[in-house]
Amino acid sequence: MASLLHVAVGVAAGRLWAGRPSWRAALAWSALSMLPDADVLAFVVGIPYAAPFGHRGASHSLAFALACGLAVGLVGRRARLGALVAAVVASHPLLDALTDGGLGVALLWPLSDQRVFAPWRPIPVAPIGAGFLSVRGLRVALAELLPSLPLLVFGLWPSRPGRVGRGQKK
Repeated sequence: MASLLHVAVGVAAGRLWAGRPSWRAALAWSALSMLPDADVLAFVVGIPYAAPFGHRGASHSLAFALACGLAVGLVGRRARLGALVAAVVASHPLLDALTDGGLGVALLWPLSDQRVFAPWRPIPVAPIGAGFLSVRGLRVALAELLPSLPLLVFGLWPSRPGRVGRGQKK
């Protein structure tokens, strides 16, 4: 998992959607960017890591990202919202494919259960759960800080005075 980078993608997406810095939007979009990692619950019910529905399996596929975007776009009747949801959810497995640990990601599920990595893997894999609150977790967060900065700055930079965000009145 590329933890800080997932959050940074969510913060930037929140800015894109809200049109201004918004903690509520940043939190909501960051949670959405972490959605594929809900598959860690598979461990609780005995699904092995390497199984199609195990960690970094089906929920880390581009098909899952497209399904999320389509569902949100259709229910909300907003194509732009659906496209942004799909992009944010798809960013998760693409970033995970850049990590140096685990079994890879099932990007092409359901067409293939094969787990893949990117040819270049510059992101150290983060420990899962409470293990992230360790020296190793701190090292991973620091390694992700520099590539996260442009997204965080974009997402959190104050709006110009007089500029109105989505849903606000002048």
